[in-house]
Amino acid sequence: MKLGAYTACLHDKPLTEALAVLKGMGLESAEINSGGFIPEPHLPIDGILASAQARQDYLGLFDEHGITLTALNCNGNPLHPNRVVREKHSGDLLRSLELAALLGVKRVVTMSGTPAASAAGSNPAWNVLPWDSAYLDVQDYQWNEVAIPFWKTVQERAAHFDVKVAIEMHPHNVVYNPATLERLVDKIHATHVGAEMDPSHLFWQGIDPVEAIGHLGSLVYNAAAKDTRINPAARVNGVLDDRFGRVQPDEPGAVGLGGPYTLSRWPQDSSWDFVAVGRGHDIAWWTAFLQALEKVDPDMAVNIEHEDQELDQLEGLAAAAKALLQAAGR
Repeated sequence: MKLGAYTACLHDKPLTEALAVLKGMGLESAEINSGGFIPEPHLPIDGILASAQARQDYLGLFDEHGITLTALNCNGNPLHPNRVVREKHSGDLLRSLELAALLGVKRVVTMSGTPAASAAGSNPAWNVLPWDSAYLDVQDYQWNEVAIPFWKTVQERAAHFDVKVAIEMHPHNVVYNPATLERLVDKIHATHVGAEMDPSHLFWQGIDPVEAIGHLGSLVYNAAAKDTRINPAARVNGVLDDRFGRVQPDEPGAVGLGGPYTLSRWPQDSSWDFVAVGRGHDIAWWTAFLQALEKVDPDMAVNIEHEDQELDQLEGLAAAAKALLQAAGR
């Protein structure tokens, strides 16, 4: 098992410096962004596509630091009803499969995407709990007309390049839990599309990630190490919380997500928060998580995704690395 980090949290540092940070924290794996929501400062895409020498030089940087490039990450919304966003995110994902193959990387992490509620819609619509048949109509459109045709293309391209696509089961996507992951796999007859096991999004849905690993088995291709803390506010408001705030694109610190869209401001007194490994669940839990993953694939890559807003860039990454290594008995 290879323990490492997704380097998006080190986006302001050159790749060599980011790799040195990971090595200094005792990590051995790196996941690099290849498009989608955010830029790809650690991946010289044009050079990699154009030149075998550029690919060799790039991979040499990882070798020099004792780090293995285990995955590319292209999280975005490839089903977005906004044509500009959809074409960029879907194009980035399809391109990432070629990039991974050229680099000898066998995993691309991504999200499944969310269409509008109908062909006339202009914004994504997450459709869950379709107790009213109107929502089943939405489900039929989103899956049959949009998601399945696109993901058949992804499956075909992934099989061509022999690269596995690991879908992050992330709410606000058509695939957000094991049942929807299995539905997609079945509908597209997948051989190269499976799951990224990121427990953080499962925790707040009330899913036991260890049981989910056991249920999905060999469909788990890759894993993320990110924790979630359920806060006291959840006892009053539950875990579904719409009290996010709008961030204007020109505000300092605004994070663009494609087109006119930005990352929303997190609610105060939130029901739950993403936290560093060990700050939501103890080391014993993380040990069981790693053991479950190892049963599926002893060579599984588990990469830290640092989104703990209470800890700064290096402090949060270091805390997560220390806890993850302790959980692995290293």
